[in-house]
Amino acid sequence: MFGNYSGATEFYLLGFPGSEDLHHTLFAIFCFFYLVTLMGNTVIIMIVCVDKRLQSPMYFFLVHLSVLEILITTIIVPVMLWGLLIPGMQTVSLAGCAAQLFLYLALGTTEFALLGAMAVDRYVAVCNPLRYNIIMSSCTCNSVVIVSWVFGFLFQIWPVYATFQLTYCKSNVVNNFFCDRGQLLKLSCNNTVFIEFILFLMAVFVLFGSLIPTIVSYTYIISTILKIPSASGQRKAFSTCASHFTCVVIGYGSCLFLYVKPKQTQAADYNRVVSLMVSVVTPFLNPFIFTLRNDKVIEALQDGVKRCCQLFRH
Repeated sequence: MFGNYSGATEFYLLGFPGSEDLHHTLFAIFCFFYLVTLMGNTVIIMIVCVDKRLQSPMYFFLVHLSVLEILITTIIVPVMLWGLLIPGMQTVSLAGCAAQLFLYLALGTTEFALLGAMAVDRYVAVCNPLRYNIIMSSCTCNSVVIVSWVFGFLFQIWPVYATFQLTYCKSNVVNNFFCDRGQLLKLSCNNTVFIEFILFLMAVFVLFGSLIPTIVSYTYIISTILKIPSASGQRKAFSTCASHFTCVVIGYGSCLFLYVKPKQTQAADYNRVVSLMVSVVTPFLNPFIFTLRNDKVIEALQDGVKRCCQLFRH
């Protein structure tokens, strides 16, 4: 069943090693993370759309970031949870595997483009506040978001196409909880050195293409904040950037370890842990990062809770 295949039509996801009890424990943990991620990001989307105090470019970008987090986790986590519930390995069709990998990579690329745009937005807000509304107009914000989404999906067409043009003859068992590209390349009997090098260059382009404007923006932001004479003024200025900066550190840190390496066929346990960080832990943390460290969002949440309580009383 799992011998040599000249052209695999389906793959088997190995998932997580361990006993059935461990699988049930992991299911409970990851299900909790997933539900909190869905609820947290949905709440952010709702309060930004409803509250007039949050009608600004920063929160417009935040809504799209929350949508991306919901989609990324939904592509990966339900399949992973189902694999933890059923005994044995999980079967995924070739088309299903390709679709999952493409959507995961395309949405991830879109998210990095959006994080870069959010860094520039924070730079304009802190370093050029008088012209902020002119520079970051609704037309500019809409254009940035559209370009980010289109770029993310177009950029990943060739890498996924090239991955599934390989011949999978060694096995059709993917040693991960989703269709991980590194593990797919490991199953191919083709020489993958060239494609791995191209994928490495593309990953460098995506990550550093959005990381460089982020670093430049925060260099100017920190320089401007340090020139503010009062400590309270410095805290207020930095508080507008703290959430985004925290999100950038976690997101880029995880993906640099996962994708920016010349050898894509990394050890399965390493890929599994970092993939969990990217697809489960980071989306789970982001709603807390953007609410607990943001006074405007906290105020909007408190007002929303008060309104809900008043409605229930009446």
